[in-house]
Amino acid sequence: MWDGKNKAVTFSFDDGMTQDIRLVEIFNKYNLKATFNLNSANLGLKGERIADGKKVTRNKVDACDVKSLYAGHEVAAHSLTHPSLTELDDATVIYQVETDRRILSELCGYEVIGMAYPYGTRDERVIKILKENTGIKYARTVDLADGFGLQTELLNFNPTVKFTDEKKLFETAEAFLNAPGTDKKLLYVWGHSYELDDGLISWEKFEEFCRYISGREEVFYGTNKEVFGL
Repeated sequence: MWDGKNKAVTFSFDDGMTQDIRLVEIFNKYNLKATFNLNSANLGLKGERIADGKKVTRNKVDACDVKSLYAGHEVAAHSLTHPSLTELDDATVIYQVETDRRILSELCGYEVIGMAYPYGTRDERVIKILKENTGIKYARTVDLADGFGLQTELLNFNPTVKFTDEKKLFETAEAFLNAPGTDKKLLYVWGHSYELDDGLISWEKFEEFCRYISGREEVFYGTNKEVFGL
């Protein structure tokens, strides 16, 4: 696991936005790996919003582009239509998650086994449903982890930092790279690619971060599935 290295970095981006195209180019440039969590029923939808007085697209990638766009990375589920799973009955939770997982598996040509909770909402009931009734092996929340230690509850997995908090992003990365000891440590960065167009963090600054975190001999770079050893 991790090619014998004790540190690993992974990224997770939600919703399958067309800004993922530029994001994937940056990840590929620096040999970084990411997982992209998609709502299969929303693929191809068009939208926009106003952010800081400017129009920002909210277009979803087309289904026919999923396999090629995310090649070399990982596609994971995010439910069919992005509802809050805790507000649904058991059967609908299964339908939203498992149908999404199966459609994405067909599109990608491999079995999708991961997901991110829509809005980050989950409870013990939802986690139990996923464990007993779906092919999901890990699921990411939006609650931040305390430190870089490995977590054992993969269906209730907390990321390390959200990439839109620029100051915390760089500080966390520095602390991670300088952390002593031989125990395994994971830096898990998450967000939405459209936030780069919203101006919460600039494309240039995020590429600077990717350049900073990449190319370290002591670090394993993998998708969510790879860093979890699944």
